[in-house]
Amino acid sequence: MFVDEIRIKAKAGDGGIGVVRWRHEKFKPKAGPAGGNGGNGGSVYLRAVKDLGLLSKYTGAKEFRAESGEAGRALSQYGKNGEDLYIDIPVGSKVTDEERGFSYELTTEGETARILKGGRGGLGNEYFKSSTNRSPEESTEGTLGEEGSFFIELSLVVDVGLVGKPNAGKSTLLNTLTNARSTIGSYPFTTLEPHLGALYEFTIADIPGLIEGAAEGKGLGHKFLRHISRTKMLLHLVSLEEDDPKNVYYTISKELSNYSKSISDKEEWIILTKKDLVSKDIIEATCKSIDKINKRVFVVSAESGEGIKELQDSLVLHLREG
Repeated sequence: MFVDEIRIKAKAGDGGIGVVRWRHEKFKPKAGPAGGNGGNGGSVYLRAVKDLGLLSKYTGAKEFRAESGEAGRALSQYGKNGEDLYIDIPVGSKVTDEERGFSYELTTEGETARILKGGRGGLGNEYFKSSTNRSPEESTEGTLGEEGSFFIELSLVVDVGLVGKPNAGKSTLLNTLTNARSTIGSYPFTTLEPHLGALYEFTIADIPGLIEGAAEGKGLGHKFLRHISRTKMLLHLVSLEEDDPKNVYYTISKELSNYSKSISDKEEWIILTKKDLVSKDIIEATCKSIDKINKRVFVVSAESGEGIKELQDSLVLHLREG
């Protein structure tokens, strides 16, 4: 199951306590203070990795805890610092600290961000030695590590996003162009979550079908619109079986623009699908109407394969040049 939203709790490690210890010399019970400081607690970091299915692995383990520092030791030895904890999240994730109001966005593989700081180790009695206090009995406990609740939401970072109404042929085209096995059906909303496929070194995402009002939450709503926000380009699929393909195109384009103006500024190609199911006259009339939009247009049939190679070659060339 694809998971693109999850809430987790995390805690940085506590600082270890400082201790009261003494050097022992023959005939001198207290030769001098020798209590070491406690170790610092481990901090909690986010780390971006290229695993878009990673959040699903956290559904059964939503609490994360860094290691605490060890207590100080005798002979003036410091306690060992706690290990930092790295929480791997998919590239493209936005993480919100629900208690402090901070947000972190990790868009590059290997990028890290510290979200919780570990506690400082306590002080041992050697720290308090002075010219006026040669035998200090003082020590301090370590401070507590920070903790918090975090909301993680993933926006896919992909090369090409397939958009359009339900049943426009997005899943079929994804399966045809790539090694994906997206579910195909003759009823709306067959795709209930984004599906991914690879075309050579490029990633294509089949975004669930949009309907009028999606930006306000209708249909599958804007839950999936955010996945379009970081795609490098869009293939806007329109079925030639629609009564008015041009109006369908404008309806979905308006939803994209209503959600984010930046989406409408992306490179976009119009893909007229299901060529094999309509007459040549309908195709010619639709192309003549669509041409006025001033977008690059392809007419394809995934069923018969018509137009697929031209689209695929053009897409790869465009992506490699870009």
